[in-house]
Amino acid sequence: MIKVAINGYGTIGKRVADAVAAQPDMEIIGVSKTSVSAEAYIAKERGYPLYIADLGRKPAFEKAGLEVAGDVETMLKAADIIVDATPGGVGEKNRPVYEKLGKKAIFQGGEEHEVAGFSFNAHANYKEAMGRQFARVVSCNTTGLVRLITAMDRAFGVERVRAVMIRRAADPDDIQRGPVDAIVLNPVTIPSHHGPDVQTILPSVNIVTLAMIVPTTLMHMHSVQIDLKRETTREEALKVLENHSRIGIVRKATGIKSNAQLREYTQDLGRPRTDLWENGVFEESVAVLNGREFYCFQAIHQEADVVPENVDCIRAMMGTVKDPEESIRTTNKALGLVAIG
Repeated sequence: MIKVAINGYGTIGKRVADAVAAQPDMEIIGVSKTSVSAEAYIAKERGYPLYIADLGRKPAFEKAGLEVAGDVETMLKAADIIVDATPGGVGEKNRPVYEKLGKKAIFQGGEEHEVAGFSFNAHANYKEAMGRQFARVVSCNTTGLVRLITAMDRAFGVERVRAVMIRRAADPDDIQRGPVDAIVLNPVTIPSHHGPDVQTILPSVNIVTLAMIVPTTLMHMHSVQIDLKRETTREEALKVLENHSRIGIVRKATGIKSNAQLREYTQDLGRPRTDLWENGVFEESVAVLNGREFYCFQAIHQEADVVPENVDCIRAMMGTVKDPEESIRTTNKALGLVAIG
């Protein structure tokens, strides 16, 4: 069993912890929190040993009925690999600690590519992660783009990509951020950072991205246009997407035309936390014009789509599963991820 520590038990960390705990070849040996919070109580309910950075705060945890297993360094020493799910920028500060302890670590998309020196996506570069000490699972938006681009490139070849990110303003529990009544260009300049981030995994892809923030908390929406190298049809393109293990087709018959309706659908399916782990590509939006111009809208759940990627990254870095498809199948089965559509 691979012993996994989750350093940072928040929006992503708690999801990765549950995903890891569900795997047949992994176990959670601890999660970390800096203060008493709702997530700390969830960790207790899940039975995850709780570690804290400052043992001076142990009395506050114990007063709240939360048992503290020890300090974070003790947790890190006991792990085979660490998933760093701390807020953006903190992972960079944590890297020297992992280096000193000689531990493997996975960082999240809130960190710069240079923090790990290698960015990961299970379908694109799984084998390149094997044996590495550090890797970075790219952001939710980048993960969604890489899945789609890789699928289309392998089937038809990709000449260039143009995409607009319509981004949620904040996660559902973030009550501090806006906008409330505005559409904010983020950034105003073109391109946005998403294209260069895609290129950390697919360095040769010609991609330009634009981004804006809108007043919703549920999901991002992408408008994607891909120029293909080989002529195809809408039916062939749809078949490629249908056969992808982490792309789900939002069928016309469902009547779903929004992120809110899609979230309701995942809730009705009984998904944990209503999570959409896959890209939600809207069937009606898929179009192929002039034989080589592919278009679609896809919904990206910012809290969830990177979760299975973290699990696959663990296996790749530990070298326990050599075949990416085997790892993806194992991860998906343990999560109950049967692509929508």
